[in-house]
Amino acid sequence: MSNVAEADQTQENKIFTTLQNLLESNGIICSSVDLLYNWARSNSIWPMTFATSCCGIEMMSTSASNFDISRFGSEVFRATPRQSDLVITAGTITHKMAPALVRLYEQMPEPKYVIAMGACTVTGGMYEDRTYSVVRGVDRLIPVDVYVPGCPPRPEALLDALMLLQKKMRKESIKDRRQRAELHKPKVRLGPGEVLLPLGTTDEEFVRWGVQAEGYNVTEMQKNGELELVRGNCKFRHERADERERARKQRTGA
Repeated sequence: MSNVAEADQTQENKIFTTLQNLLESNGIICSSVDLLYNWARSNSIWPMTFATSCCGIEMMSTSASNFDISRFGSEVFRATPRQSDLVITAGTITHKMAPALVRLYEQMPEPKYVIAMGACTVTGGMYEDRTYSVVRGVDRLIPVDVYVPGCPPRPEALLDALMLLQKKMRKESIKDRRQRAELHKPKVRLGPGEVLLPLGTTDEEFVRWGVQAEGYNVTEMQKNGELELVRGNCKFRHERADERERARKQRTGA
């Protein structure tokens, strides 16, 4: 019994110390508002459905009675970004879909969060080196808060990610909301048919990397001459390369 009492006392001391540090840094008013505000937000997360492949089935299972995502206040899946504060990217993200995902993310009100669910959306998965049409990690397009590996991950893994996100939300402060909004802007802005390429990319490299949107400081890299904005379609560019090669052979008689 003494060990149990000592453990309880230690836990109480930790809570008291944490609260004391919080009050000393932010003051009693800001700290109280933060605690109440973050408690309410973390227990009423409204996800937006963005299921593109098999991971979407596991995401749907999470809301069923066996797993009951409503325990965390997240059972209200929305079909519009303007009523959502979380997007769960469940499945493969193709380059053709990338501008739509970025546009939906921009339409979500702040504060907003992202959970990347499944190997395909985290790194490209089995398509990483086998196709030109898949984004090799959704974090190249939008900032990700929690990664859920697996192919596909089980519903328990998504629930664990949701709990991790709740812990993260409870540590945030209202004072930092502007800084957070600045950090959570989309990493790349692409128009219809636009992709980013390293300068001097050949047609062969274009087939492999041509439609890969790089998730870095795009503006700075463009200023430094490291990237160029290219309009077009990978298949169309590759076909044009074949046409140029045939025309060259006809001219040279090869």
